[in-house]
Amino acid sequence: MSPFMIYGANGYTGRLIAREAAKRGLKPFLAGRNRDQIDALAQELGLPRRVFELSNPNEVARNLHGVSVVLHCAGPFSHTAAPMLNACLDVNVHYLDITGEIDVFALCHHTHARAKHQGVVVLPGSGFDVVPTDCAAALLKQRLPDATSLVLAFEAGGGPSPGTAKTSIEGLRKGGRARIDGELKTVPLAWKTRQFVRDGKTRTAMTIPWGDVYTAHVSTGIPNIQTYMIVPPKTIRRMRWMRWMQPLLKLAYVQDLMKKKIGKTTPGPSEQRRGDSGSYVWGEVSNAAGKQAKLELAAPNGYDLTVTASLGIAEYLLRLTSPHAGGYFTPSQLMGADYVLKLPGVRLIES
Repeated sequence: MSPFMIYGANGYTGRLIAREAAKRGLKPFLAGRNRDQIDALAQELGLPRRVFELSNPNEVARNLHGVSVVLHCAGPFSHTAAPMLNACLDVNVHYLDITGEIDVFALCHHTHARAKHQGVVVLPGSGFDVVPTDCAAALLKQRLPDATSLVLAFEAGGGPSPGTAKTSIEGLRKGGRARIDGELKTVPLAWKTRQFVRDGKTRTAMTIPWGDVYTAHVSTGIPNIQTYMIVPPKTIRRMRWMRWMQPLLKLAYVQDLMKKKIGKTTPGPSEQRRGDSGSYVWGEVSNAAGKQAKLELAAPNGYDLTVTASLGIAEYLLRLTSPHAGGYFTPSQLMGADYVLKLPGVRLIES
């Protein structure tokens, strides 16, 4: 039996991960709820498959028989993380996912004591959300151990997958998030703006509720964290206008309409578009005295980085020859602050 499962293997990112796993000679179970799509992918790649939904805890646990690591790729994780996570804990299976959802990081973190006791690794955010930014935060903490504030920003080209776009729609109803004096706070959409420089050119950015406002605090203990995304000025204006629309965005039928539209119009970036685009990360920390440390990372397209980052973590867990200490981990805690620098195509740029 395969000790490794990719759940949601028929989704946009799940397919990318499954194909790369097959190239590496891994033999994961390809799993999900859509029998036709899972069967077709399993036949294409010559891999075993299991078909099941997450609604029945006993069924989920039964389908994890013989598995030691689950890489969960079926979002939005606000709906799917809890049943898979609970099943993994019930049967002592390491849990990974590719979420970027703050509330899911909190959900997983709350299982730390149980996971540690059972020797189960729980690591959400094993992809572009949040491997490069989490590692950047940890590297900066090493350079300035008494840092009191952290700013992270990223630029991601190529366009979103359907799952990422749907998760973004869900996030709009909750507003922004930031870490302020150690507390996770709700802030307005596009709460702050600033500029970042890349290749001598200035980019505009706005704050977004990126996962690092939760995970980077766990990794570094830094009490003040803001996360930014590079966007055109018109996007900032639109986000600020949408502050007035938040009561509507909380309505279930409005969410459903917007998600259905995404399903019809957002296929995800093509292989060529991914290859033609990359990602970039800025990080800076400062201490109470005003001393700063900065770094920048250049990386492949976020989906390609998700593939290599998540599989690298899964392979690490699969290679363990003795029981792991277990518990909740961020990527830098489990793999080291320099993990992102070991991934294909990632370059550290001193700033």
